[in-house]
Amino acid sequence: MRFIKFVKMQAAGNDFIVFDNRKKVIKKNYSKLAQGLCRRNFSIGADGVLLIESSTTADFKMITINSDGSQANMCGNGARCAALFAYTNKISGKTMKFETGAGIIKAKVNGFKVRITLTEPKDIKLDMNLRIESREIHVSSVNSGVPHAVILSPNIEQVDIASIGRLIRNHTQFTPEGTNVDFIKVIDEHTIKIRTYERGVEAETYACGTGCVAGTIIAGLKKMVKSPVKLITSGGEMLSVHFRQSKTEDLLIPIYDLQLEGKAEVIFEGNIPHAFPSRQNAGLRR
Repeated sequence: MRFIKFVKMQAAGNDFIVFDNRKKVIKKNYSKLAQGLCRRNFSIGADGVLLIESSTTADFKMITINSDGSQANMCGNGARCAALFAYTNKISGKTMKFETGAGIIKAKVNGFKVRITLTEPKDIKLDMNLRIESREIHVSSVNSGVPHAVILSPNIEQVDIASIGRLIRNHTQFTPEGTNVDFIKVIDEHTIKIRTYERGVEAETYACGTGCVAGTIIAGLKKMVKSPVKLITSGGEMLSVHFRQSKTEDLLIPIYDLQLEGKAEVIFEGNIPHAFPSRQNAGLRR
């Protein structure tokens, strides 16, 4: 029987199953593969699958598949895991750039710490009022590689992330693709506490890299924080976001040079049968 090697990695509690797919050992069924492998308690378990593939314009290409089988343009913590994977497997040096669906990402590995430079934010909208069931919620939104809705939440510990996050994620304001949802509490001008409901995982996760960046962007535009910002995630680990802010308010990109930094690590390595996606199809329905 033929086997395919994988590496299980995590960054701030976001966990991923990573494959070196430069030789196209996995040719199809990306969605079913992720659905099968990411099921906790029944399989390896993870928030998503990362495929490292060849690129003609960068050191490599990162493909991100969420645990529900959907594909994401970008994943901040996944990108940090991919960078560490690429360096340790000699796909790149300590400084690299790689393709994502959101654009080219730059990264630098320093021991277990990985810093990535993200693409410029877009689609910034501040202070929208969304009708959620019988009440209105003040929401801002930004695309930090993937779309995020950000809610300032002084009582963040008491928020029912699962129910409110799901309603905002599927709100008509964000159709057809929906959005990730971040609840933030500004502790001081250099510290934010954050909880995230992740689209594609369809639950609260221990951390979300692009969510940390999105929360920082919105708080920065509201002049509530200054660079650098430490973000306290649900998993208890801290991530750092560095940014520069334009002095002129009417610029198209008011916040730029966004960098996300934190620890990434390998949890374990293993192998799956080469025929895993097709053999598991019958058991993937929920």
